[in-house]
Amino acid sequence: QVQLVESGGGSVQAGGSLRLSCAASGRIFSSYVMGWFRQAPGKEREFVARITWSIGSPTYANSVRGRFTISRDNVKNTVYLQMRSLTPEDTAVYYCAADRLGSGYSNPAKYDYWGQGTQVTVDS
Repeated sequence: QVQLVESGGGSVQAGGSLRLSCAASGRIFSSYVMGWFRQAPGKEREFVARITWSIGSPTYANSVRGRFTISRDNVKNTVYLQMRSLTPEDTAVYYCAADRLGSGYSNPAKYDYWGQGTQVTVDS
C-alpha cells in the first residue's frame, strides 16, 4: 500500500510560479510511474505530467510542456511539480498518483494510488 500526500498549492498571480510536492509512504518499486493530474470545476480529470521512478524519464501534456517540470527524489520518496508562467487556465485541484505497472500513461483509471489533492488558483 502506498499513501500519497500533496502540498504546495495556493494562490498566485498570472505569470507566477508554484512548486507542488508529493510525499509517498510505503514501498515504491522501480516499475512505478508517478503522475500529476488536475481537475478544474466541471471538467474531467486531466493528465499533466508523469515520471518513471527508476530513471526519472518525464512526459508532459502539451498544455504544460515548457512551463512545468516534474522531478523525483528517490531518497526522500517525493515527486515534485515545478510550475512556471501560470495562467488562470491552470487553476484546478492537482493530484499526485502512482501507477504500479507503469502502463497507465495519461489514463487516470490506470493509476492505483491517489493523494487527496491540493488546490492551485491562478488569478488574472
